Amino acid sequence: MKKTVCILLAALMLLTLCSCGAEKPQGSEHEEAVIFPKSDALVGDTMPFFENGKMYIYYLADQRDGKLGYHPWALLRTEDYWNYEDLGVVLPYGADAHDQDIALGTGCVMKDKQGGYHAFYTGHNDYYEPKEAIMHATSSDMLNWTKIPGDTFVASDAYSKNDFRDPYVFYVEEEQRYWMLLTTRTPETGVIVKYCSTDLSKWTDEGILFTDDMGYATNMECPSLLKFGSKWYLCFSDQWPDRVVHYRVADSPNGPFTKPEQDTFDSNGFYAGRLETDGERLYLVGWNGTKIGHDDVNDYDWGGNAVVHQLVQKEDGTLRAVANEKVVKGLDHPVEMKPVKMTDTVKVNKGDLTMSGKLFEMVRYEALERTSRIEADISGFSGDGSFGFAFAPDVENVGAMSLVFSPAEKLVKFYNIENVVEEDPQSSMPFDFSGRDKIHVTLFIGDGVASLYVDNELALTARMYHSLGTDWELFGVNSGVTWSNVAVFD
Repeated sequence: MKKTVCILLAALMLLTLCSCGAEKPQGSEHEEAVIFPKSDALVGDTMPFFENGKMYIYYLADQRDGKLGYHPWALLRTEDYWNYEDLGVVLPYGADAHDQDIALGTGCVMKDKQGGYHAFYTGHNDYYEPKEAIMHATSSDMLNWTKIPGDTFVASDAYSKNDFRDPYVFYVEEEQRYWMLLTTRTPETGVIVKYCSTDLSKWTDEGILFTDDMGYATNMECPSLLKFGSKWYLCFSDQWPDRVVHYRVADSPNGPFTKPEQDTFDSNGFYAGRLETDGERLYLVGWNGTKIGHDDVNDYDWGGNAVVHQLVQKEDGTLRAVANEKVVKGLDHPVEMKPVKMTDTVKVNKGDLTMSGKLFEMVRYEALERTSRIEADISGFSGDGSFGFAFAPDVENVGAMSLVFSPAEKLVKFYNIENVVEEDPQSSMPFDFSGRDKIHVTLFIGDGVASLYVDNELALTARMYHSLGTDWELFGVNSGVTWSNVAVFD
């Protein structure tokens, strides 16, 4: 569709807007849920570890305090993914510029066969050559850690000395030894390599486990590898050009690893996702970045809020991101909502909202003030039209931030500008609408973050500072869709 928003707005002015006179919903008295946590520091790369009914989310604390040292490890802990304990910094960076770990990098927490806890992490020092080394600490309670400098090691000669990081350690029962996966490079491309140990102290290089198969020669950051069901899943994030989380599937931890047709879970609004399981469910834990200058219109910055997707395993072994069932259960208080304004071409029938397919149409609701869940069924999509959710609408009813469904393009998109017709989206995910009579969508909103889930097939996470506290809309552009079962919960 090759029309500009200006033309759409001109057409919109010809449509009569009806005011529905709804009163503003009363605020709920129950405690507000936290589903996208952060603390005084912003959340960088996450390192999830599950034990005894609790998810421990260690993360690089982006303190932005101007000090020489940076990115200590901090910890969030949860049982339900909508209430989090903030346990603060648990693993500090080095004391001065002479320490290898004056900056901490990503790693992992694991439990050995004897019941002791181990943290493996990247020690980064820009004044050193090599800049990066793998370091080790131990704990009896996962809160207080003792560093073991004697276990520090750097890259083998075959790999980059300055790109050698993000250790991920686990026990391989069949081999009776521990594996460590690491992000690094050969002279030609990015690779994930395997080191092995029997004592978690001395490690032997056992070569390349996986080589970049995307053609970008990118670094594959924050790898994780675990078995779920009968399959092994290797997960990593490309440092360039897309900065999204990918996965591969194998029947053995040694591979070979195959690339699914859809090999990503979310868009560029979600990064550094690590896999973890509670034994029954599979999770992908990462972060949604802030925006440069904390302005919605800008590009993503590093560090923000933690985001936890639940993953489901399909019969063919592929994985899909779905709304976290525990968050759905936690956000279960219905919020009264009535349209406060709509274009008069929208027909209302027993709660269904059907758009005529003429230019721009919308149904506006007053602002959500608390962390919320929006549910809806959408049908009647066809042709070149688009539809979606819009937030922070201007006086002409066009949203400044929009989650857009485009059946013709087979895309779900996020725009942080008003022109959703000719400009490129900030984020997008492929989605084939063909063969579907309707789609079900779930939208989580909280603390300037939005995660959209579509038909148990994909997630799209976006930074939207103004998603709460501003009016929001259901809209269509040349699309005669019907919105059914629209409901809000907090």
